Amino acid sequence: MFLQRTVSTLARRTPVRGLAAARPFSSSVSRFNKYEVKEAKLRSLDEIQTEEDLIPPGAKPGTIPSDIEQATGLERLELVGKMQGIDIFDLRPLDASRKGTLDNPIVVNGAGDEQYAGCTGYPVDSHQVNWLTVSRERPIERCNECGNVVKLNYVGPEEDPHAHDHGHGHHPAPEEPKTFADYVKPEYWYR
Repeated sequence: MFLQRTVSTLARRTPVRGLAAARPFSSSVSRFNKYEVKEAKLRSLDEIQTEEDLIPPGAKPGTIPSDIEQATGLERLELVGKMQGIDIFDLRPLDASRKGTLDNPIVVNGAGDEQYAGCTGYPVDSHQVNWLTVSRERPIERCNECGNVVKLNYVGPEEDPHAHDHGHGHHPAPEEPKTFADYVKPEYWYR
């Protein structure tokens, strides 16, 4: 009995040779290039005009590509900007030297329909981070803890090709949820 189990265990662990032809694992890759790379040079920000200009040259055969050789789209635009000393996405912190008011709000630049701004209060770090959402439809927002006011400065394209057709197509515009602000008398509104 013991011998039977030992033989069957060894038979399972022993590789069988000669029964099947040795075949290495290989795969074939088919590529579809939407854009043709015109020239393998790094373009400056002034030379970038279309999406085709954000397609990289790639690495030379037999080498590992660097970030600038393989990055595409917005990542490539950001890298090219950083190489020229320009912060494309303006990642500097917001002005925290003063408290924003309705007459003089803290300006938040944004290229999209919505932008989020974190308020830590005035003076700085006087409360936990409250995330405020400003949008093109509602550009001014006030922190409910300290009263700091932020305003969206839209810097994006006038017509967004990726925007949904709210109100004009087959999808209705999303309705904003009601808050206590909806029940405040109109003369107290800050619009």
